[in-house]
Amino acid sequence: MPSDAETACFEAGIKFGSLYHQFAGTPVSPESADSLARAMEEAIENQPHCEDVRVDVDEDALRAELADSAADYTELTGRFLVVEMDVDYEGTRVQTRMEMEDGYPLMKLVSVGE
Repeated sequence: MPSDAETACFEAGIKFGSLYHQFAGTPVSPESADSLARAMEEAIENQPHCEDVRVDVDEDALRAELADSAADYTELTGRFLVVEMDVDYEGTRVQTRMEMEDGYPLMKLVSVGE
């Protein structure tokens, strides 16, 4: 049987997978970034054991992406996101973060504890 800490980490991974793959490709602009971030937070917070989700869309990176584009929006990818998530499973709290690292949106555990 997995420990509570292992299950909490698994739950965090499921939530990250859901967040990333549900919203990747969504049209986003600097003007819609905040409302999209709130929608992402609210959607993921519906899942079991999810205590808190904080999504920040890097509007400066969006503007840079759009600077030479004829369009006024682009598609959402991990390079525009910083996400923090807290999961609590049976009293074990897992804190996670997704941010760009070496050109890749890396999802990682920040802490696991009671």
